[in-house]
Amino acid sequence: MNHKSFKINRCGIGGLSEMNWHVVFPKAWMWGILLFGALFSCREDVDKSQLENYEGPYRISHEIELLHSDSALVRTKLMAAKQLEYLNRDTEFPEGIVIHFFDRDGTLSTTIRADRGYYDRKNNLYRGEGDVQVENLKKEQKLSSEELFWDPGKKKIYTEKFVTVEEPDQIIKGTGMEADEGFNEYTFTNVSGEIENAL
Repeated sequence: MNHKSFKINRCGIGGLSEMNWHVVFPKAWMWGILLFGALFSCREDVDKSQLENYEGPYRISHEIELLHSDSALVRTKLMAAKQLEYLNRDTEFPEGIVIHFFDRDGTLSTTIRADRGYYDRKNNLYRGEGDVQVENLKKEQKLSSEELFWDPGKKKIYTEKFVTVEEPDQIIKGTGMEADEGFNEYTFTNVSGEIENAL
């Protein structure tokens, strides 16, 4: 096999700028090496501050599913089509988020859906935005709002925005609401109206 000696001289990469390297490559590889070298040539016009000040996500994941277990039983399942992770460990779900809550017997009890989702790592707090829907399947109870927070540590959901709660026999509207994460019991801050549910 034919080989050629390929010399790398004064390439400005870290501490190798003053060294001469001689590497033997097969002839067939020469064009690939030259192309690689052209792409990563010794340029000094790169603004390194742009890299240092980068605030975008460092990891992008698709079709994610996160499970939380208690005593070997799955209690919550978070699903999202796309997840963006940042260096401060905050997370964004730009294409929507779905959270399932399970009873101790494994039965799905409550669901939360939102058009967009965010996770604040420092405060261990999730936030849903857009069309936010909560449903307690056992009580046939639904909630809708434009924003909702979920605190896994306190096992609470809450919002300061306008809320509509639909029960089998009535519909309640108001501003500000707090409930347990399973949406079994809830409290309004201000109730603006109650009507009987005709359905």
